[in-house]
Amino acid sequence: MLGCWLSSFSKADKMTGLNAAEIVMFQDNIVVYKFVQDLHFFVTGGDHENELLLAAVLQGFFDAVTLLLRNSVDKREALENLDLIFLCLDEIVDQGIILETDPSVIAGKVAIHSMDGAAPLAEQELGHSSMFFLEVQTISQALATAREHLTRTLLT
Repeated sequence: MLGCWLSSFSKADKMTGLNAAEIVMFQDNIVVYKFVQDLHFFVTGGDHENELLLAAVLQGFFDAVTLLLRNSVDKREALENLDLIFLCLDEIVDQGIILETDPSVIAGKVAIHSMDGAAPLAEQELGHSSMFFLEVQTISQALATAREHLTRTLLT
C-alpha cells in the first residue's frame, strides 16, 4: 500500500516538475514530503500537528543535508554520508520533540560531532570559514562549563 502511495506521488511530482514540499493527509497523519532527484524526504506528524512546523522541519533537514553534501544531493552521496544524515536527524528531533530547524546550526553541530569522531566531514568545507566552527565549538564548551557549574552549585 505504501509502495503504491509512493509511486503515485513520484509520478505526480514528475508531472509537475516542482521540487517544493507538498503536504497531504495519509491514514490520519500529516505527511510533508519533497522529492529531489532520486531521493524522497518525508516528515510525518499526527493530524493535530502544525503543517507549517512540519514543513519547516523538512526544509531545515533538507537544507542541512544539502550543506553537508556540498550541494550534491543524490542517492550515491546520501548513502556514502548516511552517518551525517542520521546525525542531522538526531540534531533536529529527540523523541518526537523538535529541537532545531535552522539548517546552518544543524550542519554546524553535525560538523562538530563529526570532527570529534574523526569522521570524513573533517576534511570537507561547508561554505563557512573554519572560524565559524571554532566559534560554535567555543560556545558549546562555554555552555558545557556553565552547565557543570550550575550542576555543582545545585548539588551542594
